[in-house]
Amino acid sequence: MESAALPWILLVLVLLGALSPLPRHVQGVKDDVEDHLLQGLNSYRTTNKLPALSKHNNADCVADKVADKLENRPCSTSVNAILAGSVSQIPDYPKILDKCGVNGSTVRDGVILPVCVPKLVPTLVLTNYTHSGFTKYVNDSRYTGAGIGSEDDWMVVVLATSAPGGSFSGATVVTVNGVVGWLLLVLLGMVMVV
Repeated sequence: MESAALPWILLVLVLLGALSPLPRHVQGVKDDVEDHLLQGLNSYRTTNKLPALSKHNNADCVADKVADKLENRPCSTSVNAILAGSVSQIPDYPKILDKCGVNGSTVRDGVILPVCVPKLVPTLVLTNYTHSGFTKYVNDSRYTGAGIGSEDDWMVVVLATSAPGGSFSGATVVTVNGVVGWLLLVLLGMVMVV
């Protein structure tokens, strides 16, 4: 019986590996570049006596999706800092927030910082954030969290605040889900009693 299950297990593992969005070695390189940037930004902020940015999952999701949207733009395209609450340069931005489970009212104080660097050379990417017009955002102590995404030659940093207006949270969705769950529990209890 155990030997009959082994081919099926191997088949499932092979299929899961084939369906992976990126090969493991490519995903690892992408993560390394993004992690290196966050470490560099935090070293820069620490040198300037600012608190380190924490990794922010929702901002990370938004950064990944924005990088996906910028992927086919040439590096010569000029993209400035984008205030997260008033985004017109990014197609389907409301859909991005929805896919990431982010409530649109929790992004107005955040900022999206896209840069294009051929081959995403780590030192050049960091320099684009620490010695450019983006420096004022990186140096702003209001920002406490960061999400980082990359695609091809594009790197996107999304800075979030700890205040409700820039938290990139999905609190409203969680509340609605909590109410629905509570109602289902009440209904189940009523059925059990009857």
